[in-house]
Amino acid sequence: MKESVIFDTHAYVKRLKAVGFTEEQAEVQTEVLSELLEESLATKRDLKELENKITRDLKELELKLSVRLGTIVAAGIAGVAAVMKLLSK
Repeated sequence: MKESVIFDTHAYVKRLKAVGFTEEQAEVQTEVLSELLEESLATKRDLKELENKITRDLKELELKLSVRLGTIVAAGIAGVAAVMKLLSK
């Protein structure tokens, strides 16, 4: 469910009319602004969902890096052990 941005269209129309806009101009301006706000602004829910996704992605990346680092360390230890075994002969 998409949250709505609170925008008092009636008050906005009244303010535009108070400074000289016609009723039609004020209503069109209000409709356009209302649509832009609905389509473009992120809500608190949008930001929370993005935060949760980023957190999940970072945890997944951390796990992948840990596995790769562990593999590199294990390979390094195996390499050092092999060299030590060759040198001890």
